[in-house]
Amino acid sequence: MEREADLYPHVKAYLQAQGYTVKGEIGAADLVAVRRDEDPVIVELKLRVTLTLYHQAVTRLRMTDLVYIAVPKPKGRKALRENTILCRRLGLGFLTVRRDGTVEAQCDPGPYAPRQTKTKRDKLLREFHRLKGDPNDGGATRHGIVTAYRQDALRCAMYLAEAGAEKGSIVARATGVETATTLMRDNHYGWFRKVETGVYDLTPQGRQGLVDWGDSLG
Repeated sequence: MEREADLYPHVKAYLQAQGYTVKGEIGAADLVAVRRDEDPVIVELKLRVTLTLYHQAVTRLRMTDLVYIAVPKPKGRKALRENTILCRRLGLGFLTVRRDGTVEAQCDPGPYAPRQTKTKRDKLLREFHRLKGDPNDGGATRHGIVTAYRQDALRCAMYLAEAGAEKGSIVARATGVETATTLMRDNHYGWFRKVETGVYDLTPQGRQGLVDWGDSLG
């Protein structure tokens, strides 16, 4: 589809099949549909989702609660999912038009009622309380985001830098990082090397990690 007008007949037919009378370019709206004495439906047509499209659609909410945006169906699932979520948050409906002209309602207009996920909230709070200080507001972030996991790795690395190769159980007691053995074994950052069973030492990458991240322990 090369023009916004190419979307119009497909969306019109979709709404007519639901009993609406449909007309285009009514006032500032691309499409208006009316069914009996119900509130009118407004659809804004665009070839792609843009911030301007959202601005227009939200403005139309001053006239009716039943506002949709309609675009050609995106190829990527991520774009489709994220725009559907945003439409729901804004109280907008989201229509997509396939290349064969089929119109699909990804969501309908309505008040946004998010469902909180307790496991995600708990994970967020665990990370918040594990993270010491506020290390992501400063220089260390030039290397990336400081997480509680990285802080644990730094504690283990600092201990090994001073003590040399050591058993994971001893590192755990000395640093307070209960998962020290597992952390060094998994070695996500390449900072540790296994010397023998249960014993780990610092790698050159680990020493560089201390240089890059040593000021982020809070």
